[in-house]
Amino acid sequence: MEISDIFMNKIEGNQITLRGWIYRHRIGGGGKIVFAVLRDATGIVQTTIKAENTDERSFKNASEAYVESSVIVTGIVKKDERAPGGYEIAVQSFETVCRGESFPVAKDLSEEFLLDIRHLWLRSQKLTKIMQIRSTMVHTIHEFFQKRGYTLFDPPILTPNACEGKMTLFEVNYFDTKMYLSQSWQLYAEAAIFALGKIYDVAPTFRAEKSKTAKHLAEFWMAEMEAAWIELDEAVEIAKDEIKFLVERVLEKHEEDLKFLGRDIDKLKAAISRPFPTITYTKALEILKEKEGMNVKWGEDLHAVEEEKLMKHFDTPIVVTNYPIEIMAFYKPRDPKDSNDQKTALCFDMLAPEGYGEIVGGSQRSLDAKDIVKRIEKEGGKIDDYRWYLDLRKYGSVPHSGYGLGVERVLRWICGLDNIKDAIAFPRTMSRAFP
Repeated sequence: MEISDIFMNKIEGNQITLRGWIYRHRIGGGGKIVFAVLRDATGIVQTTIKAENTDERSFKNASEAYVESSVIVTGIVKKDERAPGGYEIAVQSFETVCRGESFPVAKDLSEEFLLDIRHLWLRSQKLTKIMQIRSTMVHTIHEFFQKRGYTLFDPPILTPNACEGKMTLFEVNYFDTKMYLSQSWQLYAEAAIFALGKIYDVAPTFRAEKSKTAKHLAEFWMAEMEAAWIELDEAVEIAKDEIKFLVERVLEKHEEDLKFLGRDIDKLKAAISRPFPTITYTKALEILKEKEGMNVKWGEDLHAVEEEKLMKHFDTPIVVTNYPIEIMAFYKPRDPKDSNDQKTALCFDMLAPEGYGEIVGGSQRSLDAKDIVKRIEKEGGKIDDYRWYLDLRKYGSVPHSGYGLGVERVLRWICGLDNIKDAIAFPRTMSRAFP
């Protein structure tokens, strides 16, 4: 039996057996009573072990158990409003499977120390709930695209190409040549759509960004989609639908977990109850100037500060389109309808409210092989490395678009986390590669 079964089924008066770990432990009643809060993957429950109700061995085991000792207990379920969740187990038998040593996790420890012992801190209620919410979120991503007729497509992790700029590539020795860890599945996804039409994936992504912000990781997961015959506007609407669907599912299953994490549930519910606005990059600069007094030069990217100031004026996610073409990757085409001399790209970012910044990024894909070549060369790339990608423009190319959703960034927003490091089990950053 799992601990959650007690609360779901309200099995008062029944004898049950639980397997788990000691979450909290104290001895009272002049040494005659042990109070041990037990945890498993589904929750926590208080157990009470009295010397008069158990044999000598069971009581000794309970008295000598440290926090995180693994145990098997048998007892009667009783209602007790003072206990966590309103139930406790009156223990009849207490077996120690492995008596743990003095556990190094305690209150008021530094973030760096907790990262050093992440393999143990992962057992905390906080990280357990975050990982369970993450599991639901990833499952929901699959559900969203499967319902829409998309095919799961898995790309290679080792690639010969840069997709998001050479400066953030992780180089790997690959037999007698150089390869790189994938920055995105996108180039390979563009090849696959000519066979499969509509595809998606959830896969690890690597960026050697020398950044120590609360929203950057060197290894993270992206949920990406690519589809033939769709243009930018349709891709934007799909992204909006996906975000709403994810938040709805998480709220449906994990509202109490979110409250435990300190998340303001009302803000999340409000954020998905209304349409997400779409504005242009140029309009975003106007808002920043008029409402924040910030003079951002046209042509500069929106960084964390600008995004945070902009989002003070929205309580839902928003989509920003038509960023300057000169700061965009080679595969993003010029907007032919742009009144600003086609200086903007058919691309978009989705920004989350409450200062969480970019959570989704995508674009329509360029079909102009000559322009792609010119821009690859400008970025310092070798055309030979992209010959196969350029072939896609020769043989029956069609309008197509796609986007990538940052799993950890969306999870950070949904859970209201201060730092993205808590949105993944073992974070990798420029200063963190252990454990």
